[in-house]
Amino acid sequence: MSASDWRLCVAPMIDVTDRHCRYFHRLLAPRARLYTEMITTGALLHGNVERHLDFDAAEHPVALQLGGSEPDALAEAARLGRKWGYDEINLNCGCPSERVQRGAFGACLMAESGLVADCMKAMQDAVDVPVTVKHRLGLDYDESYGFVRDFVGALHDTGCRVFIVHARNAVLKGLSPKDNREIPPLRYAVAEQLRADFPDSIIVLNGGLADAAQAVGAADAFDGVMLGRAAWHTPRVLSEVSLRLWPSVRLPTDAQVVDAMVGYAASQVALGVPLRVIVRPLLGLVNGQSGARRWRRLLSDPLRLAPNDPDLIYEAWRSLRDATRVQLQDEAVPAS
Repeated sequence: MSASDWRLCVAPMIDVTDRHCRYFHRLLAPRARLYTEMITTGALLHGNVERHLDFDAAEHPVALQLGGSEPDALAEAARLGRKWGYDEINLNCGCPSERVQRGAFGACLMAESGLVADCMKAMQDAVDVPVTVKHRLGLDYDESYGFVRDFVGALHDTGCRVFIVHARNAVLKGLSPKDNREIPPLRYAVAEQLRADFPDSIIVLNGGLADAAQAVGAADAFDGVMLGRAAWHTPRVLSEVSLRLWPSVRLPTDAQVVDAMVGYAASQVALGVPLRVIVRPLLGLVNGQSGARRWRRLLSDPLRLAPNDPDLIYEAWRSLRDATRVQLQDEAVPAS
């Protein structure tokens, strides 16, 4: 296990980072570490395991994020994740939603560090891959450093050495998950103190990193950086960060990404996956370019998506190129 393994990570995001999104993100960032959306132990132990855990080999390295609070159930879910080939098992101790709280897991677990330590030990005993944790800095409006220091310390005592720190508190009542990503103040200095107090651990910074410059700066200041909504809304930020962190790694052009996604979509549609699910992550690929609005409109039009024809991606790409060509021609015409 090396700190370089977590240099760039893509955050687990519910209803976002499914396997199709992760395949797309892998094209943009060949060395990034990808995380599944949070999957509860109940969904794995009593649901369709293949639907939740199947992924493409191209996604490696890929981590399974679990939601749960029962050591035995988490251990069994971790075993399933390892059996399916995941490179890491991550425990969610950061989600503040009330639905997750009702299941007694997510950010509210930070108030029960002893229980979380038991969960970590159970998972560590069950698998031979890193067992890690994603957490907040505190709960509600308590900003005392001792709270998060003791939480991290309890898990450090179990042998956990990778901590993904969303550098805000989680407000458990009164704020939506979206508000919890924006309203509690960012406290990067507290994350820096954790890195100083646990020097043999890998501290990955998450939260408030909106562009490549911020992400690279955070990656240099910490052991790694995790991008969430920025990777969803402006996916090319992953390529920009990758280029700066690994300048020798060749990145695909937008045209090559489109070719790869058409091929991937064809294989998935043949298995019965709706095209609308596959193309959803592509909507932000060309944000900021001329024709981006038409690109998004074509790839989100229910009537155009209904036939499940992957060539719709090519049609959207041609419309984008046409818009760019018209713009260049207009710019070349001298003013009268």
